[in-house]
Amino acid sequence: MALPSPPRLSRIASLGAVLALCACAANPVTGRQQLILVSGAQGAEMGAQAYQDIKKEKPVLPAGNAYTQRIRAITERLIKANDLPAYDWEVNAFADDTANAFALPGGKVGVNTGLAKVARSDAQLAAVIGHEIAHAVSRHGEERVSQQMVIGTGLQLGSAALGAGAGGNAQAVALMEQAATLGIVLPYSRTHESEADEIGLFYMARAGYDPREAITLWQSMAAQGGERPPEFLSTHPSEGSRIENLQRLMPRALDLYRKAGGEG
Repeated sequence: MALPSPPRLSRIASLGAVLALCACAANPVTGRQQLILVSGAQGAEMGAQAYQDIKKEKPVLPAGNAYTQRIRAITERLIKANDLPAYDWEVNAFADDTANAFALPGGKVGVNTGLAKVARSDAQLAAVIGHEIAHAVSRHGEERVSQQMVIGTGLQLGSAALGAGAGGNAQAVALMEQAATLGIVLPYSRTHESEADEIGLFYMARAGYDPREAITLWQSMAAQGGERPPEFLSTHPSEGSRIENLQRLMPRALDLYRKAGGEG
């Protein structure tokens, strides 16, 4: 198999280094270094467009619905208690039986009705919504887009360096794609999820929701069963890993909860 010449490899590495230096940012909460190639305004625009598409695909519960009012009240409490960015926040409940929620760049939040089957208390709903808000505030969506931009550019350059058309080279490009997925995309996704777990836990505690309910929630999630891929092949940590991490963070979260007036 022909390998790219050192000058070509050098140019590929140099481009990656330039992109990293030009777009390095720090997570506003944890301080973790992030590669973000899109502006906040661009991210908010992408999030708003995606949110409109979702609202066309799935039924939205009316504003007067009890579940809608409940999740909006929880979200507002989380935002106020944590002095979160002045996004154009929008919160809606979707008629969807899956136990899921999401938050898009720019503060667009969605909570499925199916989540109520697992998150049975306001505190457990706050754990999920706080987690999703943490994704938006941490700009994880923009970071993922930026990672895909860099990977796409790198694969194009790698394919050109290897020479298009030859079967061996096509196999090499496929291996590069697999390496990028296993070595970059999935681990960073798990980093995002763990980071959102941590930030969301502190968000709910500051808002006066018992952070111990987050552990109860993930225990309930684990009890749902179903086959899952090995953790290293998944974009999400296992429930066991999440629970272990939350237990490690619990002393600080309980301190914040007590300061917010909760009983520790």
